[in-house]
Amino acid sequence: MDAIIQGFTMLFHVQNIFLIIGGVVIGVIVGALPGLSSPMAIALLLPFTIGLDPVAAISMMAALYCAGTFGGSITAILINAPGAPPAVATAFDGYPMAKKGQPGKALGLATIASVIGGIFSLIIFIFATPLLASIALKFGPVEYFGLAVFALSMLASMSGKSSIRNLIAGTIGVLLATIGVHLATGVERFDFGIEELSEGIHFVPVLIGLFAMSELLTQSQTLNAAVERMSAKTLKLPTWKELKVLKWNIFRSSSLGTFIGILPAEGSTVAAMMGYNEAKRWSKTPEKFGTGCAEGIVAPESANNAAAGGAMVPTLALGIPGSGTTALILAALVMHGFKPGPYLITETPHLVYAIFGAMLIANFGFLGIGLVGAKVFSYVTFIPKRFLWPSVFVFSLIGSYSFSSSFFDVWVMLLSGIIGFFMMRNGFSPAPLVMGLILGPMVEETFTQAMVIHDSSFFQFFDSGVFIIFMVLTLISLSSPFWSDIAKLFKTKK
Repeated sequence: MDAIIQGFTMLFHVQNIFLIIGGVVIGVIVGALPGLSSPMAIALLLPFTIGLDPVAAISMMAALYCAGTFGGSITAILINAPGAPPAVATAFDGYPMAKKGQPGKALGLATIASVIGGIFSLIIFIFATPLLASIALKFGPVEYFGLAVFALSMLASMSGKSSIRNLIAGTIGVLLATIGVHLATGVERFDFGIEELSEGIHFVPVLIGLFAMSELLTQSQTLNAAVERMSAKTLKLPTWKELKVLKWNIFRSSSLGTFIGILPAEGSTVAAMMGYNEAKRWSKTPEKFGTGCAEGIVAPESANNAAAGGAMVPTLALGIPGSGTTALILAALVMHGFKPGPYLITETPHLVYAIFGAMLIANFGFLGIGLVGAKVFSYVTFIPKRFLWPSVFVFSLIGSYSFSSSFFDVWVMLLSGIIGFFMMRNGFSPAPLVMGLILGPMVEETFTQAMVIHDSSFFQFFDSGVFIIFMVLTLISLSSPFWSDIAKLFKTKK
């Protein structure tokens, strides 16, 4: 308890509070702009933090990380262009609700859910970091492989016109993830002699193309059509009555996001996808998902923000990045002379709790910014399409190029946009492809490692009780659409 008090006390200096609030503002802005990302902003900030106090520097980056996760929901809701990867699932119902003339309500739901999810995970981790870190440490390649397969199986009931289409899109995503050099054997695969493909296809350009560029192409078909603009007068924050209805949804998604966040390499994007899917699975009205359902907004937002807090645990306690952004925070810790891992908690616990305290302040910070600024954000929808979408196009180009300073990524983004456009026209959702691309490397790497450990005997995987649980959940997940159709058939006959 003394370490917690000392850590929080270190934050209450004018400079530290100023930097944390500054990180929140930058995070919301960067997260809201399609093509820009929190990792990019933190990477640019790293050189400028060398002369700062370590607590102040790391706290600012942690605050930017939290706010950036929330900020991505703004454009996901207003223009169907997620500003950050974790906001992908938020667009499924956030954008339809905005199109119904309720952009303010959608933003309000996202803000409240984000804050609750973030605070939920932080409170748990502030008091249980050592215990949870030890649990995550027990997960080996077999357990991670089981988790990844289970996550992929959930594509069967994700958004889209059919389970088969979702699984096809997810399979394509996994196949795309195999492009490049295999880490275990060193064999180059599917690069067709193109040097840039030897490193694989980067996730960020694909995401920008599938969502921002494909939406730009879709909107270009209705450029001259008369459409009803979303009015800021429709601003309506969730009432206590609405939150009571959604409370179990938020709690379940926050718990799921917390669990996923603590597992290294999973991250907020996977948590948001799984949170959305589970909300749909448990909902009494799953058919409303994708049409502007409040459950479909609060689930991914509470899950991805809970995961953002959770991802810091393996980063600090194990020295293993929980996400791409925390990898940069890990580099910042090393740059400031700290050694992330068990010794960080035993020797400098006050620093760990100072970082969590900064993230807690950040959550309350973007609560104020989100609630006060929701009405301002709604005005984005009044920008004429002739100005809005060219701007989205420019930011998409900048974001794709800036990720690795490669024009090849720009071409990947443009091609992904065209593919995403035709996918949506033919009933395929881009989300399963994205999830396949995210989980593909994890599936392959953990499977390879597990096979080496168990002398190429797959049946030895079942010696792990955790793996068996994940396999059972996978079978249930894959068969759920079938049983759902059977249940609907019986209801129709009655």
